[in-house]
Amino acid sequence: MSAVSDLPALSSRGSRMLSLCLPQLPTDRIRRREAGPGWRSAGGPREGERALVPLALFERSGNADRIAATCELAAAAGLGPGLGLSEARARFPGFDFRENDPAATRDLLEALADWCDRYTPLVAVEPPDGLTLDIAGCAHLFGGEKALLDDLLARLFAFGLKAHASVAGGAGTARALARGGASTEVPDGAEAQAVAALPLEALRLDAELLATLRRLGLRTVGQLAEQPRAPLARRFGEPLLFSLDEATGRRNTALSPRLPVAPLIAERRFAEPLVLEEDVGRVLLFLAGRLEGDLERRGAGGRSFELALFRVDGRVDRVRVGTSRPLRAPDEVALLFRERFAALREELDSGFGYDLIRLSVPVTAPLRPKQASLAAGAEPDPERLAALIDRLAARLGEVSVTALGPVDSHWPERAERAVPAVAAGGSRAAWGGRVSAANRPARLLERPEQVLITQSLPDGPPLNFRWRRALHVVRRYEGPERIAAEWWRAGGDDVPARDYYRIEDERGRRYWLFRQEGADGYRPDWFMHGLFA
Repeated sequence: MSAVSDLPALSSRGSRMLSLCLPQLPTDRIRRREAGPGWRSAGGPREGERALVPLALFERSGNADRIAATCELAAAAGLGPGLGLSEARARFPGFDFRENDPAATRDLLEALADWCDRYTPLVAVEPPDGLTLDIAGCAHLFGGEKALLDDLLARLFAFGLKAHASVAGGAGTARALARGGASTEVPDGAEAQAVAALPLEALRLDAELLATLRRLGLRTVGQLAEQPRAPLARRFGEPLLFSLDEATGRRNTALSPRLPVAPLIAERRFAEPLVLEEDVGRVLLFLAGRLEGDLERRGAGGRSFELALFRVDGRVDRVRVGTSRPLRAPDEVALLFRERFAALREELDSGFGYDLIRLSVPVTAPLRPKQASLAAGAEPDPERLAALIDRLAARLGEVSVTALGPVDSHWPERAERAVPAVAAGGSRAAWGGRVSAANRPARLLERPEQVLITQSLPDGPPLNFRWRRALHVVRRYEGPERIAAEWWRAGGDDVPARDYYRIEDERGRRYWLFRQEGADGYRPDWFMHGLFA
């Protein structure tokens, strides 16, 4: 079927999208900061307060400053985006003109997307002033789509934000309705009728294309949809038909959530917000208990846990802990979060309380039953070390607790590096069989230290050597083991190869020495590089 043919409406059964439009977000951000979040619900200035002054934001466009956003009072007075700043000041002398801050507005939009996670984890950001939520399977938790819409809009109004939100089977239909100023629900199959009366500005079209369509006498989505598709495609291209098909439900686009969805989630809502940390801890233990059964049925444990604390004022605090081994015991999960709370005590503030707490498991791993030994203390218990690593990482931060991990390099100084112990699994398993423990020293010096050879065999090991002012007599040796420089690295060709020897002295102490070409090119230099256990 060609792109310009008459397309039937696509079935969006099972898909329900909510589009949220915040048309005054840049100016509402400033009003919230200066007059408080409840400035809209206050019904006007209180006694002794100044009346709100029309607010307009400008930004640089080309070689001139132009109006970028206006509040409702300024828009009602006739000031709109695009007007030059000098002309706007001359025509509206009593208005408050300020420079626009798109980055701050984007930060607020991201924070609102984080807050909308209370309704669904599938939230997409649509700059500069929109969000899309996939609420399929979620609306019944709030009493239906209408109840969810009412709750969302009421909370945003209490936050001091003007908002429109609509629900439809496709994101394009919901978006067009919300941007057209409607807050409604559209049943499946009624998309085209729902958007017919909307102005063309509700579609995602650039200003030049909109101006051309208006000159042709087209004002509404319905008028545009009635036109033959082939001429529209030839004259205006695929983008126009794409936007039209999205709005009328003929085409559905996939949602790209801003955050990955955790495979396991448990949450609890409260009619009365929680303020005390002890109450949060009890809820956390309850949620961890609910997730334990789900993890056990999967034969898995969590390698990462995230606690989302939704405050009644719209702020969302997220606390994450990682584990070095799969974990699902509720008391152990709660202990790690208590350690993390202790580290974040000054940063976490419950404000007026949390009305929703959610615990999720973003990362899981297989957790197999452990066979206990009949002989107590017969072998070290790796679980105790892993538990210590987890607690230290929760208290100090994962990057502060490290373990040595292997690097694919033969050069000893580059063969290992410090990695977070939680990510490394808190064990030696990552090393596998890369290097035999007998061939490498237990301790590698940070820098090779030069030694003085007092007697040696020709082209062989030393018979005795002096290191750190002490004389050592060689009794046994193994080697040489040649390790060449990594020629593919910058300057690798200029580094001489090394001949390593494992040497034991008269007291049974074992060392790792190497010989390389000397600076004079004739006599070799010897260095101490490690100590064996």
